[in-house]
Amino acid sequence: MKSVDVLIKGANEILTVKGPKRARKGREMSELRIIRNGYVAIDNGKIVYVGKDNPGYQADEVIDAKGKIVLPGFVDPHTHLVFSGYRDFELDLKLKGYSYQDISEMGGGINYTVKLTRKASKERLFEEASKRIKSMIIHGTTTCEAKSGYGLSLKDEIKILEVNRELNKKQPIDIISTFLGAHAVPEEYKGKKEEYVKLIIDEMIPEVAERDLARFCDVFCEKGYFNREESREILVAGKEHGMIPKIHADEFSNCSGAELACEIGAISADHLLKVSEKGIEMLAKSNTIAILLPATVFSLMSKEFAPARKLIDCGAAVALATDLNPNCYTENMQFVMQLACFCMKMKIEEVIVAATINAAYSIGVGDKIGSIEQGKDADILIMDIPSYTFIPYHFGINLADTVIKSGKIIWKKNLD
Repeated sequence: MKSVDVLIKGANEILTVKGPKRARKGREMSELRIIRNGYVAIDNGKIVYVGKDNPGYQADEVIDAKGKIVLPGFVDPHTHLVFSGYRDFELDLKLKGYSYQDISEMGGGINYTVKLTRKASKERLFEEASKRIKSMIIHGTTTCEAKSGYGLSLKDEIKILEVNRELNKKQPIDIISTFLGAHAVPEEYKGKKEEYVKLIIDEMIPEVAERDLARFCDVFCEKGYFNREESREILVAGKEHGMIPKIHADEFSNCSGAELACEIGAISADHLLKVSEKGIEMLAKSNTIAILLPATVFSLMSKEFAPARKLIDCGAAVALATDLNPNCYTENMQFVMQLACFCMKMKIEEVIVAATINAAYSIGVGDKIGSIEQGKDADILIMDIPSYTFIPYHFGINLADTVIKSGKIIWKKNLD
């Protein structure tokens, strides 16, 4: 008998999501590669076996998954994890019909959060973000991307990224950092955007790169924020300093953000509510992954969601994320997947792929996580449902049973 650390046995369904060594595109997103009544063996934090029968493993810990499903831990590839303060007052304004832009002009929005985040200590930011991470874990997330963008000064952007680094060291899930100094123009640079863009390029990006604080560089390419050429300039500068481009693209208006993402080789283009036909075609032909954020649309009370069906049918790779932030305050990837089915007409198989392997590739870790395959990290979620079809069907509650990160149980229902 071979001895391993953990053996999961008897699962109704194991969704391996095994496939090509890249993000799934188009029709490939419907392939889950299911093993029924199967086993997963884990040793030293890695998956050492996945299959229909137990080939003779004994384990220190045996998990009986009878009546349940096993799938890769969720990967949340677009969050604004670290911030201070809340914007619950904005909900009343939304209910009165004010738009995102209206609320920003009234003193809410990004710059409201910037003021509070600048005042907060690193210790407070760490404590508040840690609570959000616990909520992520409870709902099945084992890896997330975390952006800066609520500092908008060299000192405060560095502060946020340093908190991200501490969270990655001390919290049980992986936190992958993105520099988003180009989230908005801060109040002190109002009417002086050129100077702020210069600050980002000449001071922020070099400092972040020298301290190795971010894997990605992002920009909010949108009317009233950063135009296409400013976005290009910032992302190219980030790329020159070793940061991989990402882009908030075509959320409120078509700014050719998707086209820009493809042109500069961005790993992802995010939001895409107003993406053009040309942008969809370019995404389908490129390696840039479309990250869709239906909870953001839900929180804005908008009726227009990103064209997920068209993107997938045209052959693009699609991922899903929460967009956790003070405007869209959710850590729950299950909820995002349910919205994707009900509001964007994504198939159940597609939302699972979008929340696991495609999400992993959209933050550059698809070679290590996102599927249940021999040799990969054992980031695994067990859900207390008889079939994967229940993920959107049984909505409004937490369906997670056991969350495993690098082979260790980090949360189990009824034991928290």
